Amino acid sequence: MRGLPVVGIIGPGRAGVGLALALARAGYDVRLHGRRKKPVPKPLALTVGPEHQPPAWIPQAGVVILAVRDDAIGPLADALARAGAIHAEHVVLHLSGALGQEALGALVGSRAALGSLHPLQTVSDPERAGDRLKGAWAAVEGMPRAVQAAEQLAQSLGMHAFRIASKAKAIYHAGAVFASNYCVVVEAVAQRLLRHAGLSDADAWRALRPLVEGTLENLSRQAPLEALTGPVARGDRATIRRHLEALTHDDAVLYRALGRAALELAQKQGMDETTAAQVAAELGTDLPPVMRKT
Repeated sequence: MRGLPVVGIIGPGRAGVGLALALARAGYDVRLHGRRKKPVPKPLALTVGPEHQPPAWIPQAGVVILAVRDDAIGPLADALARAGAIHAEHVVLHLSGALGQEALGALVGSRAALGSLHPLQTVSDPERAGDRLKGAWAAVEGMPRAVQAAEQLAQSLGMHAFRIASKAKAIYHAGAVFASNYCVVVEAVAQRLLRHAGLSDADAWRALRPLVEGTLENLSRQAPLEALTGPVARGDRATIRRHLEALTHDDAVLYRALGRAALELAQKQGMDETTAAQVAAELGTDLPPVMRKT
């Protein structure tokens, strides 16, 4: 495909390889670089070199993507700056959800366009990244030319790009962690509780999986506000009390915190203030501010 920039990606982890493979299949000329040799899927080829030594292909790359963990972005940008590898014609992006263009501050003197591209999607299998990214949303921020390049990459992969302020990245990414990572954690807690009820780990997950899938199906048709069910939404104080009596201290702390968040949704659904106050008392918490009288 003509007119597409050469894209160089430093960091052959799951995100880097998945993005590289998706871009290559979308017609981009993609270069991939890491510190150590490892197998990568075709048509990708991996170049390797020490951390302080920039990839030889950087002069040919129009867009350079740093696909490394958050705390490695700054040091890598610093190494590229000290080597004089980045120039004004480059666009440099990182993939962090929590950090903005400031993470690339060492490269400001190069006059390159700096920014970030964060696909709001999990990539656990690089081979399936193209399919997983298609239809996903992607947060982009940074200097104007970097934002334009990030939007072009997102569009090429079938993603919906949206612009976000650098200062909003942390709270945005916290929301993503709740939606994905902590969803997994909550299911692990549920699996453990069913094990305490007498099921094996395997049977506990087999039993929970249809419930989880049903919940996700509801969420595919409804927003969280409409999809909420359960004892808090029903105002079922006796059930909440029995749950808390059965749980360990740590699990009860988590139950109360999530219960208070559920109560806020129930109030938005129309729960009356008297019932909400009774549920809050059962949870051992105050009323969420959404209904608190002033």
